[in-house]
Amino acid sequence: MIPSYFIAHGAPLLAIEENEYTKFLNQLGQHVPKPRAIVLFSAHWVSSVQYVSEVDQYSTIYDFGGFSEALYQIEYPAIGNKHVSEEIKDLFTVEGIPYQTESSRGLDHGAWVVLRMLYPNADIPVISMSVNPELTPEEQYKIGKSLSELRKKDVMIIASGGSVHNLRALDWRDNGETTPWALQFDEWLEKHLKAWDTQSLFQYDSLAPSAQLAVPPYGREHFIPIFYSMGAADDEQKATLLHRSYRYGSLSHSIWQFG
Repeated sequence: MIPSYFIAHGAPLLAIEENEYTKFLNQLGQHVPKPRAIVLFSAHWVSSVQYVSEVDQYSTIYDFGGFSEALYQIEYPAIGNKHVSEEIKDLFTVEGIPYQTESSRGLDHGAWVVLRMLYPNADIPVISMSVNPELTPEEQYKIGKSLSELRKKDVMIIASGGSVHNLRALDWRDNGETTPWALQFDEWLEKHLKAWDTQSLFQYDSLAPSAQLAVPPYGREHFIPIFYSMGAADDEQKATLLHRSYRYGSLSHSIWQFG
């Protein structure tokens, strides 16, 4: 059964950089089983309703500004898979999860930056999914859990975001030092993920050290995808930290494997 993943997409520049994190992502795509499709929840597709994409051919969305022109030349021409989209809708219906379909939206950088490093040939069908930071962690977890059957059918579930993602707290000098509060939050997260302590994790905002800095109210959409990918592995309840590094002092580049 293919694991699910929580993968940090970092800053847009990650798409054209070469560092320890990009090298790790490139290698990860070569070593994990190649799925028949990828279901991807992106922090950059926020919606009050759960959207399921039904797209034949994705365009590439450049949902950022002020970066190198090279970023705007990148394309990731992934295709969709309506059969898998139908499977998702059927699972949501069984679990009583409301949803809508979306047939025109392209892939935002939360999706294509990660996918391009894992599978640069864009030869795996993708079903893009929205996230809703207004839901409770329990509800986000339930959405992921409802899709766990897909993992038995060689479908990979990826949630793209960042465990520590506070743009107002970044140190753009990027001197290689990690901000202590960011590490403290991630270490708390690691402890409770490995213990599959959902009771504590669902209360991260009041229990985790420096939670308001690591997951500011205006940036929750980057943290909460972890509950979708975690829920997708509820039947195994095994969490493995594959990689963790930082840029700009506190922007975490972490990869969690569930299952």
